[in-house]
Amino acid sequence: MITLYHAPQSRSSRMLWLLEEIGAPYEIKPVSIFRPMTGEGEGDPGNPHPDQRVPAIAHGGNLAAESVAIVLYLTEAFPEAGLGPLPGDPQRGAYLTWLAWYAAEMEPAMVAAMTGELDRAPMRQRYHAQVVRRIERALAQGPYMMGDRFTGADLLIASALAFGRQAFPESPTIDAYMSRCRERPAAIRGLALDDASGLQQAA
Repeated sequence: MITLYHAPQSRSSRMLWLLEEIGAPYEIKPVSIFRPMTGEGEGDPGNPHPDQRVPAIAHGGNLAAESVAIVLYLTEAFPEAGLGPLPGDPQRGAYLTWLAWYAAEMEPAMVAAMTGELDRAPMRQRYHAQVVRRIERALAQGPYMMGDRFTGADLLIASALAFGRQAFPESPTIDAYMSRCRERPAAIRGLALDDASGLQQAA
């Protein structure tokens, strides 16, 4: 059984999508978190995440925290889901590169745009433009980041775009990609569960 420590409408929301894609049994344990964008909330002593943030999962005595680590852990633990090339696969290097690129390049560029940092730092604008070009180049070659195959990298990138679409310029290519990803049955189920868990926590 997988346990997801979850706060509604947060970074852990996409883990519901991932868990639905995998199809393995799991349970949701709601936790409270400090939300830096609003300054509201506080950490939960019952949350095993080292920084009392989300996401975090427990599985078979293992604890994994942070989105990239969880995506990598679960796609390897449940290879039958086909969400990530395994060691020895010729596409493994490209997959790991996309996961690292998401954390090191895309997310910082998105946050810089959303916080107004791009207006104050011209060098950030250059990196931001490179992120957009990288996404559009990949999508020009296939419907997903790695061609015809939907992977955990798409889950990270598409969920970030859904959260911070305003941080990137208008692009029919990106919008079509987001629609393809969000229309996946597992994504729809994950969104419904996120809404339901939010209602339960608020009750």
